Amino acid sequence: MSILKVHAREIFDSRGNPTVEVDFYTAKGLFRAAVPSGASTGIYEALELRDNDKTRYLGKGFSKAVEHINKTIAPALVSKKLSVVEQEKIDKLMIMNGTENKSKFGANAILGVSLAVCKAGAVEKGVPLYRHIADLAGNTEVVLPVPALNVINSGSHTGNKLAMQESMILPVGAANFMEVMSIGAKVYHNLKNVIKEKYGKDATNVGDKGGFAHILENKEALELLKNAIGKAGYTDTVVIGMDVAASKFFKSGKYDLDFKSPNDPNRYITHDELANLCKSFIKDYPVASIEDPFDQDDWEAWRKFTASIEIQVVGDDLTVTNPKRIAKAMSEKSCNCLLLKVNQIGSMTESIQACKLAQSKGWGVMVSHRSGETENMFIADLVVGLCTGQIKTGAPCRSECLAKYNQILRIEEELGSKAKFAGRNFRKPLAKYALGRRPEPRGHQSVN
Repeated sequence: MSILKVHAREIFDSRGNPTVEVDFYTAKGLFRAAVPSGASTGIYEALELRDNDKTRYLGKGFSKAVEHINKTIAPALVSKKLSVVEQEKIDKLMIMNGTENKSKFGANAILGVSLAVCKAGAVEKGVPLYRHIADLAGNTEVVLPVPALNVINSGSHTGNKLAMQESMILPVGAANFMEVMSIGAKVYHNLKNVIKEKYGKDATNVGDKGGFAHILENKEALELLKNAIGKAGYTDTVVIGMDVAASKFFKSGKYDLDFKSPNDPNRYITHDELANLCKSFIKDYPVASIEDPFDQDDWEAWRKFTASIEIQVVGDDLTVTNPKRIAKAMSEKSCNCLLLKVNQIGSMTESIQACKLAQSKGWGVMVSHRSGETENMFIADLVVGLCTGQIKTGAPCRSECLAKYNQILRIEEELGSKAKFAGRNFRKPLAKYALGRRPEPRGHQSVN
């Protein structure tokens, strides 16, 4: 059960930048985990420790984080002879480095080890990874999610002029995950044909997350998407999600929807004007989820907007998977859904705590990848074990995206008749299936 060896290295992510990979050895074998990296990052995220040495990978190297694992974290874990099923104890040992944002070792270093520990713990217990994660979260059941398939890329993920970062499709009317992917793929290819017919074949190039990257105007993106959904025959089955990523175009207290062009303050709009624009999208299109409609510190705008609409409002840069930020957002009623990214907070234990806190207050939770991804499938098991009912991990295109979707297909096949699918209850799947939680063990400090 104890840890025999831990070794880290630099590998490359889907954008061609270095990232951290960890090999974790026990008597049961080798367990490997890789850490994702975001391009659109919130200022309150835990620190991703890069070298900033411009002579090496343009400053994006991770040799310092790797060295922290190999020379400090690894010897400490091996010498303590901890059991790999003691996830919380191991995570706390790595986290207690005197820095709240994990700047000493780097959240990327801590997370790589934490994910590998979780994989080892599942094998030690002789259960699938999703079942082990469910146990860690106190869930008695597991749920297959609805994917938010990112089919139009923009914002920080492309070079086009479109400010709002993602347009997604959620096949909520599907009967199971296999049907979800069939519907998603059909809409995706219909969208490709719609774009090709209007703009030519060159316009079907894709961005960081596999979505089409040519679209130039926000309403145009939604119109094309609505058209593709209709052509595919799924008007009553598919809804739309948007990631505005407004922190990326927040300037001097206002918002610049043309932020990739030369700066001109005359075109900036207020948060009320941006709110009205988002409301017009909700009125004219089947938009069921909006992420980061305002800047991460524009709390008043968040509160007013969430109070005025009934759809899902997702906090990403606002909450950064951090229980302290989540608690503030709850107290101010700023949003009603958490975007959960494990590398924003830096450990499995803290990610589970953030998820449970959100669910305990009736929020939705959407598990998410990053734009700099690897073939690591971990979040597929994570979303099933945490019963969040939603996952965002790119388009049905590019292998780093499909690795996660394909793993959920395997999980569905393995569960067979016991498989539960979130469907139209993607915001509150726990309520749909009346899923219980195990009682907290005596002495356990609940985040609730």
